[in-house]
Amino acid sequence: MFSVGPAFKGIKMIPPGVHFVYYSSSSRDGKEFSSIIGFFIDAGPSEVIVRKWDQQEERLIKLSEEEEERYSQAVKNLEFDRQLGPYNLSHYEDWKQLSNFITKSVIERLEPIGGEITVECENEIVRNATKMPMEDALGKQLKVGNSATSVGKSQRKGCYYTSIPHVVKCKGISGQELTSLNLDKTQLLETLLAKDYGGSEDLLLGELQFAFVAFLMGQSLEAFLQWKSLVSLLFGCTEAPFRTRTHLFTKFIKVIYNQLKYGLQKDHMGETGSALLDDSWISADSFLHHLCKDFFSSLLDGSVVDGDLLKWTRKFKELLERNLGWEFQQSSAVDGMYFEENDEYAPVVEMLDDEAPVV
Repeated sequence: MFSVGPAFKGIKMIPPGVHFVYYSSSSRDGKEFSSIIGFFIDAGPSEVIVRKWDQQEERLIKLSEEEEERYSQAVKNLEFDRQLGPYNLSHYEDWKQLSNFITKSVIERLEPIGGEITVECENEIVRNATKMPMEDALGKQLKVGNSATSVGKSQRKGCYYTSIPHVVKCKGISGQELTSLNLDKTQLLETLLAKDYGGSEDLLLGELQFAFVAFLMGQSLEAFLQWKSLVSLLFGCTEAPFRTRTHLFTKFIKVIYNQLKYGLQKDHMGETGSALLDDSWISADSFLHHLCKDFFSSLLDGSVVDGDLLKWTRKFKELLERNLGWEFQQSSAVDGMYFEENDEYAPVVEMLDDEAPVV
């Protein structure tokens, strides 16, 4: 993100494909900023996409077809060329890695009515969601509901994300089978792929990337909650990485590796408007640490693992260890059960004296 002056008219030399446009207005002294508003575009070769700044609403608005055509022709005639800033190609490779599964169909499927993604529209959505303390803190950081302009927009619907059940419920099966379905989310993944994604793995990964971009760059808490749900679903699968969906998990690990690699680079924090993706919320007791710990344990200790999946899992593990200081090495063992010291999620093991009776 960069600051613009009164002569700024837009960006030129944008590579064809999907992009995310996000912006925020500031006070005259540049010390206070409004909530970020963002929207996805799918730019065609030589296409001119026109938005006009509405001074009163402090946002970009669409124009009539006639007016848009007039501006488009002026751009093609180079009338605004000196007032257009060049696209920063040094960031393009990073962007392609963050968005390679986001297609026009993914955008049309998920974007809200009007296309604008902003935390100002998420008051009711986020208020009704079940949140952990981390999400509450993140909501305060994003100032959910604190914006003066959020009142009129709070009734607008957010993105059309896929509903991901946190707990599997199924009638007509035994308690043991139900427990198994919740411990291994493979069956839930297969159901969602068939029902909501038309069997397309890439569509699911596109939604994962869409949510991450909307969160990191658009500062959408709703997007973070969806990203967390999808990550929890995939990392919660035990059988799928080894048997049914090895290729999907190889692609998934590449996606989340590139997401966190980008988000954790300090020089990108200013571009996203706020240092959201740092160890203040990805701490050693976060949901992601525990999911990764279990996933790494099952995958890296597996007897038969796909080579590409193993390679990318090791790279992802090294990234977390290097950038966040996370430790995944097992440090204690009792009768074949492994757990880390001071792990509140570990089982409680009581050591009995040799002479003590065991009932």
